[in-house]
Amino acid sequence: MKIQELADKMGLTIHTIRFYEKEGLLDDRHVRRESNNYRNYSEEAIERLKLIKKFQSIGCSLVELKEVLQDHDANAQTNLQIIDWIRGKKKEIESKKEEYDQMLDTLNKMLEYRTLLMDDPQKAQEMLMTWHASSSD
Repeated sequence: MKIQELADKMGLTIHTIRFYEKEGLLDDRHVRRESNNYRNYSEEAIERLKLIKKFQSIGCSLVELKEVLQDHDANAQTNLQIIDWIRGKKKEIESKKEEYDQMLDTLNKMLEYRTLLMDDPQKAQEMLMTWHASSSD
């Protein structure tokens, strides 16, 4: 299939598919050049792109993605190694979640303060004093 057909099927842009090819995420199993130099994508390209999208959806970087796909292609990891990798990825995401929760908490306090500032400046000032006192502990 041609690149536009693949892009349409996968909900990707042509540029994204070319980028994956340039980065080595798609190889000669997935794409071949015809005599007119057009790319011709195999059905395996669809499965590969689904795999790429799955790993991107769990926050894999391009470097991680390359490693995961190389290991997948070479069947280089034992089930225990894969389980360890999954556990590590979970910890990484849980840590990020905690950071985001803290950011949201701070933003909520800022919003509450700014809203109070319009309605009850005295109460807003008290809130600010309480906030500063608790953050210096």
